[in-house]
Amino acid sequence: MCRLFGFRSVIDSQVHRSLLDCDNALVHQSERHCDGWGVAYYVHGVPHMIKSARSAIEDNLFARVSGIVSAQTVVAHLRLATAGRNSMVNCHPFQFGSWIFAHNGQIPDFQTHRDALLGHIDPDLRRFVLGDTDSEVIFYMLLSVLRRCIDLADPNPPIACILDATEQTIATIHALTGQNCYESSQREDLYLSFILTNGQVMVGHQGGKPLFFSTHKNRCPERNTCPSFGRSCEMAVRSGPVNHLLLTSEPLRGDNVWSDMAPGQTVAVDREMNLQIFEKKTAEPMSASA
Repeated sequence: MCRLFGFRSVIDSQVHRSLLDCDNALVHQSERHCDGWGVAYYVHGVPHMIKSARSAIEDNLFARVSGIVSAQTVVAHLRLATAGRNSMVNCHPFQFGSWIFAHNGQIPDFQTHRDALLGHIDPDLRRFVLGDTDSEVIFYMLLSVLRRCIDLADPNPPIACILDATEQTIATIHALTGQNCYESSQREDLYLSFILTNGQVMVGHQGGKPLFFSTHKNRCPERNTCPSFGRSCEMAVRSGPVNHLLLTSEPLRGDNVWSDMAPGQTVAVDREMNLQIFEKKTAEPMSASA
């Protein structure tokens, strides 16, 4: 399966250590997840995306990008292909407007279900599905539900709307495939873990594949120099303001303290960096689009 990394902070920060320098940084994980990579980051609220179908550890561009990125919001992905050919158009993250999406998982027998899944994407969004992966289809299914609650251009959408859209989208996939990602146990089963952001809010959902989050360190090495240092930087917070949120498929070695997300759990920060943690709920499937 793939590897995910998401970062949201109150200040511009470099993420090269997470992507390059620590012992199990993303670049080293690409030895096992070698079917392409992508890094998305925001500059003045505008998403910038760089992707490649090459393995990150063999691609000098990955190291160059990881070394220069300094942003408040970053999403990175390493691909291990399960559906779709090895090409740049199939590499994550996927983008629509300000929205960025990266997925770790799969829809088994995707080609069998593809037409039915596409039927749940709004027609004016369906034309933006450019590749042949299940992940891109999941993204546009999610956006189709989300836009019924919000304007997709809204920089500060309610987290509750994103949560409801996630639950409806996953319920639809469960109904169409006859599988439940939260009960999956075999490699070939359904898995729907992902990271979604518009640069302001960030959401991580544990859909059967491991996902970890961190909002603090045991002791921040920059506690005496960082202008945004606060108590939450060295203290576990279950709700309320935090200075940063990291999401990753496996804990990265270093100063951060990691929490293992349970299946069905969603961790999010809103535009004001208020942390919210939600447990799995039961939702009705979404209706098909015309």
